Amino acid sequence: MAKWIIVVDDDASNLQIAGKILSRNNMRVTALRSGKALLGYIADNGAPDLILLDIKMPEMDGFETIKRLRSMEGDAADIPVIFLTADESAEAESTGLSLGAMDFIKKPFVPEVLLLRVRHTIELTTLQRSLSSEVERKSRENRELFIHVVKSLADAIDAKDTYTNGHSGRVAEYSKEIARRYGYSEQEQNDIYMMGLLHDVGKIGIPDAVINKPSRLTEDEFEIIKNHPVMGARILKNIREMPKLVTGARWHHERYGGGGYPDGLAGEDIPEEARIIAVADAYDAMTSRRSYRDVLSQEHVRSEIEKGRGTQFDPKFADIMLEMIDEDTEYSMREI
Repeated sequence: MAKWIIVVDDDASNLQIAGKILSRNNMRVTALRSGKALLGYIADNGAPDLILLDIKMPEMDGFETIKRLRSMEGDAADIPVIFLTADESAEAESTGLSLGAMDFIKKPFVPEVLLLRVRHTIELTTLQRSLSSEVERKSRENRELFIHVVKSLADAIDAKDTYTNGHSGRVAEYSKEIARRYGYSEQEQNDIYMMGLLHDVGKIGIPDAVINKPSRLTEDEFEIIKNHPVMGARILKNIREMPKLVTGARWHHERYGGGGYPDGLAGEDIPEEARIIAVADAYDAMTSRRSYRDVLSQEHVRSEIEKGRGTQFDPKFADIMLEMIDEDTEYSMREI
């Protein structure tokens, strides 16, 4: 497919010469006489493969034109530009490059030079876009693989506890919804979802006999359980691609009013994501079956969340959880 070049120059003879050189080499050429005409034409007709833009033009020079071009929405902002100029000063070249131009072609044109530089710029831009697309594709594939591995690990964590089925997944979903309602970006929501999935990863290091003990834990056994946030943080700290995973694992049992573990943090000293996960984790604990009880009633769960505002939970995230409970008229947010 022929490459589309727009040539912008207030000198008709320059347009004619450039047009002939490029057309003879199987390129589609559009000739325009001003920067204003260029901006309007692109807005109506879309982005070409390359723009050859004269610097010295009346009304709007090439520098102002490229500034406005770069501020346009869509593909227009990324169109490669080569400046056409008779000015050989270093200042003009420096200004042009700083504004995003890829090259300069001196006037009057040398046909071979014009053609070589146009071809080189188009090939370079095509290569850059191809590489960018491939990196994006690989990043997407890697993230999907990472999510798959994390979900498998979360399932393995939940499998250690006979009485929790899908706990990590539900905590992740509740945390993401609280974050969404609080105003987190989509990426931040995805991050806290991953943190929620792995918040209990430290339980891998807790003996099954302690996790699944049907009767009341002894003081020593409870101390073992309380060590799982530290173990989790130790496991996750080596995942350099997502350092925040440590946050949810280490601090989801801290209490907003103090007295939690493992570090006894309070209030705003507890990382915000951990404060969100703490509410989601407590909610799911109450709405899941245990060896000694069934799912608690929605009224009881709501009462406990309200009671924990400002002591166990950050009030603003407790309020969002209460809002979610009130909207859940069918009581579907629970272990089925």
